[in-house]
Formats: sequence, C-alpha cells, structure tokens
Amino acid sequence: MPYISPPRKAEAELVGAELPNYSSDQTVGQSKGFSHIPPPAPAEGARPNYQVPCLQLWLILPSAMAFSELMDRVGSNGPFQFLNLVLLGLPILNLANHNLLQIFTATTPAHHCHPPPNASEGLWVLPKDQNGKPEMCLRFIHLPNASLPNDTQGATEPCLDGWVYDLSTTSSIVTEWDLVCSSNKLKEVAQSLFMAGTLIGGIVLGDLSDRFGRKPVLTCSYLLLAASGSSAAFSPSLSVYMVFRFLCGWSISGIVLSTAILNVECVSIQTRAIMSTLMGYFYTAGQFLLPGLAYAIPQWRWLQLTVSIPFFAFFLLSWWIPESIRWMVVSGKFSKALKILRRVATLNGKKEEGEKLRMEELKFSMQKEISLAKAKYSVADLFRTPNLRRVTFCLSLAWFSTGFAYYSLAMGVEEFGVNLYFLQLIFGGVDIPAKFIAVLSINHLGRHITQSCALLLAGGSILALIFVPSDLPTLRTALAVFGKGCLSSSFSCLFLYTSELYPTVIRQTGMGISNLWTRVGSMAAPLVKITADFQPFIPNVLFGTITLLGGSATLFLPETLNRPLPETIEDIETWSWQTNKPKQEPEAKEASQRIPLHPCGPGPDPC
Repeated sequence: MPYISPPRKAEAELVGAELPNYSSDQTVGQSKGFSHIPPPAPAEGARPNYQVPCLQLWLILPSAMAFSELMDRVGSNGPFQFLNLVLLGLPILNLANHNLLQIFTATTPAHHCHPPPNASEGLWVLPKDQNGKPEMCLRFIHLPNASLPNDTQGATEPCLDGWVYDLSTTSSIVTEWDLVCSSNKLKEVAQSLFMAGTLIGGIVLGDLSDRFGRKPVLTCSYLLLAASGSSAAFSPSLSVYMVFRFLCGWSISGIVLSTAILNVECVSIQTRAIMSTLMGYFYTAGQFLLPGLAYAIPQWRWLQLTVSIPFFAFFLLSWWIPESIRWMVVSGKFSKALKILRRVATLNGKKEEGEKLRMEELKFSMQKEISLAKAKYSVADLFRTPNLRRVTFCLSLAWFSTGFAYYSLAMGVEEFGVNLYFLQLIFGGVDIPAKFIAVLSINHLGRHITQSCALLLAGGSILALIFVPSDLPTLRTALAVFGKGCLSSSFSCLFLYTSELYPTVIRQTGMGISNLWTRVGSMAAPLVKITADFQPFIPNVLFGTITLLGGSATLFLPETLNRPLPETIEDIETWSWQTNKPKQEPEAKEASQRIPLHPCGPGPDPC
C-alpha cells in the first residue's frame, strides 16, 4: 500500500518548507501560499479514510511596493543622497548672486547735473529741493547773479549735458547708461525683464523636462546661464544687456525646477523637509557671498563675469548627477533605472541588496505610473478635477504673493538708508533662523500651518512699514528683515509642499506653473515700485495686501505631513482631504492580492 502523507505534510513538501508543529489553536490546513480542504472527521469507531487532501493553490502576489519603499531598500539616507545634495547645492549657492545681482550692479550713486559747456570754471551752484538738498535732475539756466533780472535768477532746466557721478565706491549700469532722473525706470524694467525670463523659462522648460528628462534640462540650463551671464558682462548697450539678462532668467528656471525635483525624489519621506531646507541654506550662503564679492569687485562688468563663469564648471559636474529614476521608469527606460538603483545601493553600502533587484520587480513596484505613462498631461489637467483645481488655485496665489513680496524687500535694500553691504548681510543672515524654524514647524506642525503663518506674518510686517516714518530707519529695517525672513520660510515650505501636492504624472508641470506665478510676482514687483511716484505708501499697500491673500488661500490646502507622494490625479481626489483615512489591514491587503491558480469547486471531484 502506498504511503499517503497526512494533511499539511504534502503541502509543506510542495513549497519545500519545514512542516510546522500542530497546535490546538492553529487553523489546520492553512499556510502561506497554499490552502486545502481537510477531510471530514470519521465517525466514532470508524476507520479513518486517508485520502490525498484537496489542495487549493494560490499565487500570493507581493504587495505593490511604493517607490519610497524601493528607495529604502537601496538606501534613502546615505552617501549617495549627500553627494547628490552637494552636486545640486553648489550651483544654488551661486544662484543668489544672479537673482540679487542688480542690487549692486544697478546701484545709483550720488549725482548731479553736468555743467553746460560754456560754464565758467569754478564752483557750480546747484538748485535746492524742498528738503534743502541739492537737486539731482535740475540745474540753473543762469548762475544766480545780482545783475540778472529777478525772474530769471531761479530758472532751471533738465540735465541736458549728462550727469556727474560719485564713482568713489562703485560703478554700475546706472552710471554706464545714465539710468537716472527720467530714465530711472529703465533700471526697474531691466530687473522685470530678468524675471520675465524666469517666467517664460518655467513654462517652456517644465514641459521639456517632462518630455526629455530632468537631467538634460538641468545640464543645458547650467550652460546657458554661464554663456548668457558672461556675455552680459560685455554688453555694448542697455538693450543688449537686457536680452542677456532675460536669457539668464530663462536658464535659472530650468535649474530651480529640476533641482527641486531631483533633491527630494531619492530620499525618505521623513527627511524630505530636511533636504529641502538644506538646499535652501545653499541659497542663503550665496546671499552672504554676494556682498563680499560686490565689495571686492566694484566694477559691475567684472562682478557680472565673476558670478557667471562658475556655471561652466557646474555644467561639467552635472554629468555626475543621475537622472530621475521615477521619470526613467515612467518613460520605459527600465534598464537604465535599474542601473542607477544599483549604483545608489553600491554608494550606500547595500550592493547585495541592489543586485537582488530585478526588472520585473521594478516594473511591478511602479505599475501604476507605467500604466499611465501613455496618457499625455498638459496644463489643462491641473484644472480638470475639483481637488486638483483647488490645489492649483491656492498654490498659484501663494507662489505669486511670495515672489511679489520677497523681491519687493530684497531688491529695495537701498530704500532703508542703511549701508548697502551691511544690510544685505543682515537680509541674508535672517534666512538662517527663518529656515531653521521653518523646518521644525514643517516636521512638527505640518506644511499647512507653516505656510499660512509665514505669509500672514510677512504681509502684516509689510503693511506696518506704511506707519513707520522714514526718520526711523532702524525700526523700518527691523520690520523689513522680519518680513523677509518670513518670506524665506514661505519659499522653503512652498517648494516641498508643492512637490508633495502634485501627483507624479504632472508634478513637473505643476512645479513649472507654480514657478511661473512666483516669477509673475517678482516681475511685477519692480514695476509696482514705480507707483511710489504718485503716493509713497501705494507699493507697500499692494505688497502687504496680496501677501495676506496668499496666506489666507493656503488655509484651504490639505496637510501632506508623513504622506507618500501622490502618483496619479486620482490619488489627489481620494486622499488629499481625508486626514484620517483608515489603513488597510495587512490580512485584507494580502487577501486582495491572492489569485487562485486552480480553484476547488463543489461536486464529487472538486479537484
């Protein structure tokens, strides 16, 4: 008589596992991967009927691994992330020099009208304004003389023969092309065109990044910024200078967009905020660097060239920056994505774990993104569903108000009556505690509260400037520094918050549109300053009110603290506003992924 194994032993032999001991509280006939129907218990005194148990085979699929879990396997907080942070952060260190460069290259020194050619040598008398100070844009037609009629002694005229500048400290585009008096608005136009470049670059490069990858856009942006910035130093005219500055702004958008994505994509969920804030500190350090460079290099052309040449080196270093793994998988470049993952594992000391990764596992872990890769998404999709539409509107207003107010303060350093270099150091220094407080608040209170408070406090401090007279420069400077610190915190939070709110399939487009709005705000800020010619308080009213509106809008956004990045538009609609969504039980999750290979059914021969 052939040997018939009792129940569960055949099952254990099939899977090659050890036969577990039976216990009274253990469900007979169940184990991972298989189940069987136990034979009915024999009647009392009857002979047991040993039959081969009816085995029901199940293929238990591994639970779909999120991308963050995949990164945890190869290391999400190791040497690779540190190296990636340094390679991405060094260009950001020098990016502040370009954003704030016109504070020093467009400074307006003391000046007055050049005497007419027929003026006699000696002291040239200047007319006085209502405050008793020498006029900078008017001169006497005739020198005051007792022999002249009374009605001609005070007659003045514009500076028809140019201006005389105090060049003891610095030279600038203002002194180069006489951007004073009636032409002083051209200085603000030059800064607005620079910001217009960042605006248009955000639109175009965001789409190109989704099509061709983050790394090509980043690398080309480094090269374009190096070339256009260096060319601006040799500009023969103001119009040529504006064109090159426009291209500088264009390239900066590509750098900012790609850096923000590549910086947080390969780190754990818990350290996203820290990595984003550390990247912000690179920008802060650049603000400390700029005043020292400007003081050491007073000639604006040499200063322009000095801050541009390093980007040629960054262009070469960018070849060491890996492409976005998410983008490669979604684009069907599985072998290259797997190669990068194994490289990450090797650098993080997990080479064996990296060698275990297989192409099928990579495809399965990101099957949702792959299935949606064929779908084409555009800007219109940001407004297609209710929740995503709300996210887009609220984030747009937050980004606009932050850029609008930030550059009103950052580019208005000359207005506070304090030493230009010293005040710029203070403006840069306030970012250190501001970003530190922001990262603590982001990780403990959440993105939602941090973003709202930062903008509301900044708006209040700007409005308070209206009521502080100009003869109290210390108080005005303190309010401006506080407001600038709040806006720096807002920027730190916004980059992280936006990347967490937009799903993977349209994240880069969403980041591009968000950057577009902050560039619209920064482009409008210099032009709004021109309204001070009508009433001095108008600019601060506009800057403060818009910032308060931006802070109010963020109150309608959901919290993203400790949540995985959304992958599809449907994810936003299902989890964004469900703060207490219950987690799926492990047993139910496993059961939902069991596929019967040969189901048993009723009847005399169920198997």
